[in-house]
Amino acid sequence: MKKLFTAILLFTVATSTIMAVNPLRSQSLDSLVSDHKIIFFGDENTTPQQDSIRRLIYNFYYDQFRHFQDPSAPYFLFMSRDANLAMGVGGVVRMRAYFDPGNSMPNPGFSPYFIPMHSTPLNRNHFGTTPAGTALFFRMIGQNKHIGTYQLYIEAKFNGYGTRDFKLSKSYAVVGDWTIGYAPSTFSDGSAVPPTVDANGPTMKMDNTAVLIRYMHNFRKGFSIAASVETPDMTLQTTDGVTASRATTVPNFAALVQYSWAHDQHVRLSAIARFLPYRNLINNTNHTPVGYGLQLSTVFNPTPALTIYGTINGGKSYSNYGGDFMLGEYDLVENPDTPGKLDRVPGWGYFIGIGYNFSTRLFATATFGEGRYLPSHGTPGSNYKYGLYGAANLFYDLTPRIRFGAEFNFGKRRNFNGEQNYARRIGAMCQFSF
Repeated sequence: MKKLFTAILLFTVATSTIMAVNPLRSQSLDSLVSDHKIIFFGDENTTPQQDSIRRLIYNFYYDQFRHFQDPSAPYFLFMSRDANLAMGVGGVVRMRAYFDPGNSMPNPGFSPYFIPMHSTPLNRNHFGTTPAGTALFFRMIGQNKHIGTYQLYIEAKFNGYGTRDFKLSKSYAVVGDWTIGYAPSTFSDGSAVPPTVDANGPTMKMDNTAVLIRYMHNFRKGFSIAASVETPDMTLQTTDGVTASRATTVPNFAALVQYSWAHDQHVRLSAIARFLPYRNLINNTNHTPVGYGLQLSTVFNPTPALTIYGTINGGKSYSNYGGDFMLGEYDLVENPDTPGKLDRVPGWGYFIGIGYNFSTRLFATATFGEGRYLPSHGTPGSNYKYGLYGAANLFYDLTPRIRFGAEFNFGKRRNFNGEQNYARRIGAMCQFSF
């Protein structure tokens, strides 16, 4: 795995020297930035310059942790006439339909973890729809000569079709180099995740959101550093009378270092440390194993039309931050040789994506990824061993705020006893931003 990390890093640094291009995906963003209705308030005798307006609107999109599926800036923006404050309420209406020919999985997100091992007449040829991902948000961005740029952001999503639940998704404040609130973890890189119609996206993508305090500073020559303290969340494999989870007393710690040669092209190395307390009920002793993870991620454009996405991660008991492993109890697992002891879970994963813009309105991506679980001791044969994920899609923007997409997904799950099965999916999406 170290060789693969090194290869990706060297390849990215080498290609960055020839990337003085203006990607078509950036030009597409330019058309979106221009698609706003500005409502000014303040001194009516003052008219802000267009450059100042565009610079402030770009702040809505320039986010180190922005994901492809995050909402666009609001169409209607309230802005001060000195162009130092902008705010708006916006949202996205997103509808997905999908069909699983043959073996099907029981949820709208496509994940190898959920692939049934045995095909039956009960799980064949499934059709479904979901409005999951529909969201509302409020954002305010301002500039102050003493603290620099600041912003407030609140987002809530509808994430279920049957219950149509409406839950808080993000809520944070950014003041200068500091972020405080419920925000994407420092151990994540949403912009390095390839676009997908499927809501889950590639296996082993790290996309956890946590209550955190983060310091992130951007240096002049494209280098950035960040460190955060994050509220922990655990899913332990425990047995009544044998093991039990304990209250957490130490937060998670995450950090990153990044080099960017354009605002939407970079290579990032991130790390996380997690403290996982449990109690051995047989010996009546407390234990706190330390989980850790490393991740190398990148997104860049070798040509104006071509975009490369890549991520590789590995460690022990880090995977609750995203991917297939977070769907089970894989933070700590029982040691079959020593009752009362819980082991950390080694694992690793990767995905790579290639995107191509035929124009600023029409683009396609292809993605392939894998996640592997590597237990230190024996594990039940029916347990998940590894999963493969593939996706190929096509997106078309009818307008800067109306998008259609179609996708083919492919997945494989293999268990430790040698059982394996496959799943396929054909999906479509329509999305309206306002």
